[in-house]
Parts: sequence; C-alpha cells; structure tokens
Amino acid sequence: MKNILTKIRYDLKQKVDLKHRDGERKFFKEKIKNYGVKTPVVRQIARKYFQEIENLEKSKIFDLCEELLKSGYTEEATIAFQWAFQIKDQYQKQDFKLFEEWLKKYVSNWGKCDDFCTHTFGYFIFKFPEFLPKLNLWARLSARQEKSKNRWLKRASAVILIYPIKQDKKFLNKIFEISDILLLDQDDLVQKGYGWLLKEASNIYQKQVFDFVMQNKNTMPRTALRYAIEKMPASFRKKAML
Repeated sequence: MKNILTKIRYDLKQKVDLKHRDGERKFFKEKIKNYGVKTPVVRQIARKYFQEIENLEKSKIFDLCEELLKSGYTEEATIAFQWAFQIKDQYQKQDFKLFEEWLKKYVSNWGKCDDFCTHTFGYFIFKFPEFLPKLNLWARLSARQEKSKNRWLKRASAVILIYPIKQDKKFLNKIFEISDILLLDQDDLVQKGYGWLLKEASNIYQKQVFDFVMQNKNTMPRTALRYAIEKMPASFRKKAML
C-alpha cells in the first residue's frame, strides 16, 4: 500500500506549477502546505490510482486516505477526500467517529473543510440523518475556545448540509436551525459558511430562505447576508439590504 503513496507523490511532484503554488499560498489566510498542482490535475491523479485500490476493503482505503491526510499537503487531502467519497455506498454509521476525527485533526483551512464536508461527510449526513444533532454541538462551540480549533467545526456544521439539502426538503428546518445558532458568530469564515449554505438552499427553496433572511436581516452580519441573497432576484436583494 505504501508503494501507491510513493507513486502518487512522484506524480504530484512532476506536475508542480510554481506560479500556482505561490498563488495558493497567498490566497489562504492560513499557512498552507502545497506542492502547487492544479486541482483538475490532482483529481486526474486520484482517479488514476483509485483504479488500483477500488477492490480493497473499505478500512484499507480509509487507512490510505489517512496516510495522505497526515502529510498535511493540500493536494494529498484532495485525493484522500475524493477516494473516501468514491466508496460512499459502503458507509456505515460507525464511520462517523472516523470522519469527525478527520475533521478535527486534518482540516486546517476552508478549502479542506468545504471539500470534505460538501462531499464525503455531507453524503454521510444525508444517508444517516440521525447524526444531525452532532452539528448543533459543533455550531455551539464557545467563542472563548481557541478560534483556530473550533472555526472549522463551526463552518462544517453549515456547509455539511449543502449536499443533503439538494437531495431532500426534510433538511430545510435544520439549515435554519444551524444558521440561527451561527447567526451572530464573529468569524467571517463561519459567516461565509452559513451564508453559502443559505445561498445553495435558495436555489430550491427561495421563498423560505428569503423569509429567514428578512426575519434576521437587522442582526445578520453583512458578510453572511450578501452570500445568502447572492442568487436571488434583484428586487429581493434590494429589500434584504435596506
């Protein structure tokens, strides 16, 4: 199994784009560890080597994913999350513990958070909605705790619902519940997270999202508000911004 990781890392190093690497490092507020390989190329490498592991047991694939995540490299995390999502039909309830550990240990910027939560972890929540109360715990993390440790869990509590809401209306109430908990959070990346969730929900449930925005527009941070109404008609956006 280690041999495949060696081959992946060799391929990544052959595809380094120094301009892209430096651009990514400037793009994120946090310090990131990256080779400098463009995402479409990374995903191509992920697909290439998944063919060699797709018949392994789920636990073995998850072990490989974790080895990739341990490296800290953005590109290796992309491959890990892509592989994990490709075996989504094998998810079981006990996988929640592992996914939550990955979120806490290996997610260190909004890019990793969104990639993991809008695919792998989002599908898991869609498949096993009995874990929805866990999102409330993440969302309610105290601002007194170290910001760097809780911001990704808070953002995750919102963006993880983007996959489920596209599949089933039953998740709509949870979207408003989480958004309400996060409403006054001072972290702009948390605000953007639940604002993005509301924006995605508005593609399907525009009236319900608009009603929520109007009820809260006087207290909702402008960052979240702008995200939430971005895809709404101009007349709706004007009302919300008044």
